[in-house]
Amino acid sequence: MGLLRNLVDRSIQFSGTAKQIWQPTCNRLLPSIYKMSTNANVSVAPSHDAKQPILYSYWRSSCSWRVRIAMNLKEIPYDIKPISLIKSGGEQHCNEYREVNPMEQVPALQIDGHTLIESVAIMHYLEETRPQRPLLPQDVHKRAKVREIVEIICSGIQPLQNLIVLIHVGEEKKKEWAQHWITRGFRAVEKALSTSAGKYCVGDEISMADCCLVPQVFNARRFHVDLRPYPIILRIDRELESNPAFRAAHPSNQPDCPPELPNK
Repeated sequence: MGLLRNLVDRSIQFSGTAKQIWQPTCNRLLPSIYKMSTNANVSVAPSHDAKQPILYSYWRSSCSWRVRIAMNLKEIPYDIKPISLIKSGGEQHCNEYREVNPMEQVPALQIDGHTLIESVAIMHYLEETRPQRPLLPQDVHKRAKVREIVEIICSGIQPLQNLIVLIHVGEEKKKEWAQHWITRGFRAVEKALSTSAGKYCVGDEISMADCCLVPQVFNARRFHVDLRPYPIILRIDRELESNPAFRAAHPSNQPDCPPELPNK
């Protein structure tokens, strides 16, 4: 950036035809290059395939839901390929899908000629390759707070009440099990939000933390968790429920959502 500024400054010293050609060109390019140089996470974005991304998703999967929200917020067009987690014992376990995602889970995203798995890794890829409409703050402390909340949810809550774990726990105990881990995790999330929240999880801009929080609140309600002790969580969830990107990503708006469900 300093080199470019020096070149632009030097162009002021040019005269005649050279100045007429050089200075307008520099003035036209400078804003775009400046925007790239001031984004700490961006180097040179890869060229994007013309082919529309494909998201392997299950309508009620909170991990798939996070990615849907992130892609909607960034206005990235994509196609959904539904993967039923319950039909025929779970389509995620078939040989064809195992080639896409060896963990036999959703989501998986085919984008830019790559196949990516794990929702948080996918969101970071989207952030780094498509930095417009950022989901991470510029401030390093706020970034850390976003990642902190993301980790509490994505490492400390959701995996412990995931389908594969609940199957192992058994039908009789799964509700009690899920309630225990969601309650434990939400206590930590509420505490973190008490010092970080503004309109949303961290300040007044939507971030990855919000992408993760809303699906987890849905899970909490699904397992009948008492949410009254978590007023900040509830306030943020209410704030986001009318956001178009969040509404479009909601399970009831997915192509594989069973038509007989309420609100479909």
